[in-house]
Amino acid sequence: MRKIPTIEAVGLTLCHDITEIVPGQVKRRAFKRGHVIRSEDISVLLDLGKEYIYCWQDDEQLIHEDEAALALAKSAAGEGLIFTEPNQGKVNIVADMDGLLQVRADSLNRINDIDGIILATLHNNRVIKRGMVAAGTRIIPLTIEKEKLALAEKVCADEGPVLNIKPFRPLRVGMVTTGNEVYKGRIKDGFCSVISQKIADFGGSLIRQVIVPDSSEAISNEIIQLIADGAELVLVTGGMSVDPDDVTPSGIRKSGAEVVFYGVPVLPGSMFMLAYHGDIAVCGIPGCVMFNGITSLDLILPLLFAGERLNRSWAVGLGHGGLCLECPECHYPVCAFGKGS
Repeated sequence: MRKIPTIEAVGLTLCHDITEIVPGQVKRRAFKRGHVIRSEDISVLLDLGKEYIYCWQDDEQLIHEDEAALALAKSAAGEGLIFTEPNQGKVNIVADMDGLLQVRADSLNRINDIDGIILATLHNNRVIKRGMVAAGTRIIPLTIEKEKLALAEKVCADEGPVLNIKPFRPLRVGMVTTGNEVYKGRIKDGFCSVISQKIADFGGSLIRQVIVPDSSEAISNEIIQLIADGAELVLVTGGMSVDPDDVTPSGIRKSGAEVVFYGVPVLPGSMFMLAYHGDIAVCGIPGCVMFNGITSLDLILPLLFAGERLNRSWAVGLGHGGLCLECPECHYPVCAFGKGS
């Protein structure tokens, strides 16, 4: 690139976008790359603090910031993602579908360890909607060595795209509601409406809710029957604490499900149980789900609907970021809750 005094630049072509920032009001592209500078542009450029501008000179060893960012976005974006045209040196990677955003954190770190390249993403296992920005990439200088870009592209080629979106499956959900007080009609069940809304957000449908007394045998029988009737996910609500009549964990075990974990380092929602009947998840849901807007269930459901097979080591990792601050106005998932997983 050639550095040219702005007052001598009439007729020359800008080789990069120039940004205008008005503190607290606006940040925008004032001049686009490729703009041919006119005499009336000189005072504007000087007002923007641009006493010099750069003009492009071909160099076989270097690549322009726009082309570099676009190339990296193409390599990093996997299934369900598209990318924008460069603007002010940045390219956004955007969701083209609803689903679970998955980020290869190790690959991301290797790319960001290459001097002059940045790729910033949302957190791994984030629910994402079509049209949301999932990541942004750019290079720090106006040009970068082609060798450095090649290193970043190789990370994606060797390990797969850094970002993918897994679509949610429209699971058929069966619910077993436990508790003598509900079974005998002393109180009205509070779980069904809450759970129905949460599964509907992922395209799931409730095929049946059954209410049973505090009997591990009854719980076990209903889990088995729901699976036989086509349930692809079974949620067992209530009876998850340590009281003598809280028998949901033993009922899940008695059904033949293999328990992955009972207890998860998340507050609220620590008394969560996850087990599997083959490929079908069976979840023991603690009572806090009725009262707290966001709990461990909200961290686990998206992965189950995306078809992820969860294990104990994943659950252990939830502890980092697993404390909900229970803010007066909830902004989840735009907060730190669950983001350490």
